[in-house]
Formats: sequence, C-alpha cells, structure tokens
Amino acid sequence: MFWTFVATVFCGLGAAGIALGIRAATRNKAPRWIIPVFAGAGMLGYLIQGEYTWYDHKKAQLPEEAVVVSTQDDGIFWRPWTFVFPYVTSFTTVDTKSISHDSDNQNVVRFTLYRFEQKLTDAVSHRIHIINCATQELVPLGSDGRPRVDNLKTLVSGDPLLETVCSG
Repeated sequence: MFWTFVATVFCGLGAAGIALGIRAATRNKAPRWIIPVFAGAGMLGYLIQGEYTWYDHKKAQLPEEAVVVSTQDDGIFWRPWTFVFPYVTSFTTVDTKSISHDSDNQNVVRFTLYRFEQKLTDAVSHRIHIINCATQELVPLGSDGRPRVDNLKTLVSGDPLLETVCSG
C-alpha cells in the first residue's frame, strides 16, 4: 500500500514534468492548467494500469501446485470504465498438494481452497473443504473441523473445481 502510494505520487510528478516541458517548449504559451491535468492523468493512469494487471501479477506469483478454478470480474460504480472493460477483482485457487482422499470412501476428497481479492489492500483467505466426487457436493469445514452442511453447494458437471479436485 505504501509503495503504491509512492509510485502514484512519482507518476504524477513525472507527468507534471512532461507538462512543464511542453510549456517550456512552447515558451509558456501552453496554458498553466495542463500541469495539474497531466499530474492527475498520470496518477489515475498508473492506478488503472495496476488494477488491470493485478490478476496476471498475482497469478504469476502462485506456486505450480496452485490451480485457478474461478475468476470474478465486476463493474464498479465509482469506476465507470469497468462496465465497458471489466477486470478480474478476485479469483479462487486450489492447492493440489493439499488434496487427500478419505480412507473409507475414495469419492470424498479434502482440499484447501484459497480466495484472492483485490481491495484497498490485497486480501487472501483460505478454507478447507470436502467434496463428494460421486454426488458433486461441496461442503466447507468449520474451524472445529466439522462440515458446515448449511453451506452445502452442488456443483455442475464440468465445473473447473470439480474437475481439478476429482481428477487426481
């Protein structure tokens, strides 16, 4: 967060410097207001670029055993350009090293699901889930290790999460 702020300020200063160069090249005939306009456009451009490259940057940092199973892109009201050009604001990954089959029933698989979200600061949450590959039912485990049946979801055939977890 701090380094994003510093980089944003420097982008604004750099863009303002370009505007000062334009004014100097035109012997101060270019209007003065281009300096703050360029500074604002430079800062806004840097922040927008960071939002649109966040997913690719985070995905590149993941280890090989992390498989992306879903992404979510949203249009955000105070960023009207996102309705025309949406970007990924969150994604979910499965840690394939955490996949383990139940010893009693091979159709029941336990695994860790990670969710990455782009907010004011990046947020990462993880939760252990179990899935029944035969019935395609997904259930998160509570902090006490018991299945939270009230949060049961039935996955459709072809779901990337189902295919990733149940293929192994």
